[in-house]
Amino acid sequence: MTVSIIGILTAAIFLINIFLAAALVFLERRDATSTWAWILVLFFIPIFGFFIYLLLGRRLRKKTLFKWEGRSRVGIESLISHQMELLHEGKFDFRNPDVNNYKDMVYLHLRNNGAVLTQDNSVRIFNDGREKFNALIEDMENAKDHIHIQYYIFRLDELGTRIMKVLTAKAKQGVKVRLMYDDMGSRSLSKRHFREFVKAGGEVETFFPSVWPLINPRLNYRNHRKIVVIDGRVGYIGGFNVGDEYLGLHRRFGYWRDTHLRVEGSALHPLQTRFILDWNQASARHDIEYDECFFPAIPEKGNTTMQIVSSGPDEEWEQIKDGYLKLINMAKDYIYIQTPYFIPDPSFYDAIRIATLSGIDVRIMIPNKPDHPFVYWATYSYAGQLLKAGARVFIYNNGFLHTKMIVIDDKASTVGTANIDVRSFKLNFEVNAFIYDSAVSKDLANLFYQDMELSDELTYETYLARTRMIKTKESIARLLAPIL
Repeated sequence: MTVSIIGILTAAIFLINIFLAAALVFLERRDATSTWAWILVLFFIPIFGFFIYLLLGRRLRKKTLFKWEGRSRVGIESLISHQMELLHEGKFDFRNPDVNNYKDMVYLHLRNNGAVLTQDNSVRIFNDGREKFNALIEDMENAKDHIHIQYYIFRLDELGTRIMKVLTAKAKQGVKVRLMYDDMGSRSLSKRHFREFVKAGGEVETFFPSVWPLINPRLNYRNHRKIVVIDGRVGYIGGFNVGDEYLGLHRRFGYWRDTHLRVEGSALHPLQTRFILDWNQASARHDIEYDECFFPAIPEKGNTTMQIVSSGPDEEWEQIKDGYLKLINMAKDYIYIQTPYFIPDPSFYDAIRIATLSGIDVRIMIPNKPDHPFVYWATYSYAGQLLKAGARVFIYNNGFLHTKMIVIDDKASTVGTANIDVRSFKLNFEVNAFIYDSAVSKDLANLFYQDMELSDELTYETYLARTRMIKTKESIARLLAPIL
């Protein structure tokens, strides 16, 4: 009797897994690689694999998550159409004639993402957390009208508490302060931590909050963006979150190497729009209505040309990844990449491999220590594989490398929140600045050269001599790569 019951249960579990796998294939319609990865999970972890899939694997329903009627008031739609028309007719007035070499990429971002081109920006680069947050806090202390602040991770440690004191003080002064954080990235937070801030007049919103503690049906879809806009005149975008580790105070990681941009100029308008769209999605009670104070007339601050490009699982295409590929394909001399996670999909991997085999100087820099073990060994595996094609790989040794940056030919570059992995390409909500400026790109390239002095180069011979244990870790990580 017991044997027959076990047999029936085994057969039932088998049939359930067959049904779940079929549903995954025919209803979800994923790409083949991630489909097979999830089928393996379902079969090797019966029943429990289904619950893992419910939390991590379900696709986000394709619906309009981000609505804001004020977009028409800002003039974004008409400006997009106007710029596309001028580019198509070859009549666009590029202030910097070198940008004309990248008009195809500009058009791509306009058509694919509605990313307007702005040409009057001033950009300051930060690669150190203390400098970045000192500048940010000074800008917030000087705020007169509003502060919009959004981070994936916001910790109420020493740095976070320091920032909250400034935000609370500004709210008491009558400045409109809005703070948004991601529920999973900042899972130690709850609204009770912001009682004093809210009492002072501040507002707080959580992106995709959990239904119950530790249970979030949209666990896999996180807002990874880091955006600050102050008075519609000063903005920040890049890789730093808010926490003491980003100041290099975490014993495990040591010095934290990241890249962030402080921007002044017309690029603040699309950056502000991005924040408002995210805020209105998260807010059920405090939607932002159009107000001219959010989009003031900005005097020219510089001559840096750039586009603010965002992407997310609510979109049909992978806009930032498309921009990465276009940037790589347009390189003539070199491609420098810094990323904490290098788990490229086939299209990105092939683009880098082809560029390397074509004689372009491809250099990839990754960390020397993992913050996520499986992700690290998958990164090591993909980077090592490209050595055979002729790419150069550098292992950063001066702490933890968290920068998301690509620079080509001293002429164009991108800095933002998107890593080179499937999660950033397909699952997370990300935002990057694509920059067409030789001065800024050269500065970023020089930072890469400085980091090379603090790195060890991984040679192909060294990679081939790795231990059997490392090879095993790589094999397991590569198997899980499509769903990491």
